[in-house]
Amino acid sequence: MSALMHITLPGEAPDRFPFSAAVSDGNLLFVAGQVASDDPAWSAPAGDIVQETHAVMQRIARILAASGLGLEDVLRVGVFMTNLADFARMNAVYQTYFTGPHLPARTCVAVAQLLGDHVIEIDCVARLRLAPSAGGAPGA
Repeated sequence: MSALMHITLPGEAPDRFPFSAAVSDGNLLFVAGQVASDDPAWSAPAGDIVQETHAVMQRIARILAASGLGLEDVLRVGVFMTNLADFARMNAVYQTYFTGPHLPARTCVAVAQLLGDHVIEIDCVARLRLAPSAGGAPGA
């Protein structure tokens, strides 16, 4: 049985949020839903779908990198938006992060409200790379 691994980003206080940025078990990494203000560097007001989508995707990329992964390892993405009229603008940003013929499965749903009046939240599931000589242990 594999042990759970809890991932937090370097420099973030573990008491900032009562959850892990990501948790892995076996060969899957589950990245918690992220909004722009989850990033301590976020200083813009909530409400701009383009800015928020970039901020969230960059944060997800940092969480994946802290786990030895990249966006190419993402299997599934969940997108939660407060206004589906912003879908085309969100999708234009999203496409700059996920390119190529092997794209993750994606669900996009409308929600009534998100924390901090944000307009988008994104979570994902990625596959952990298995090191060939480590007997199946996660690695780069």
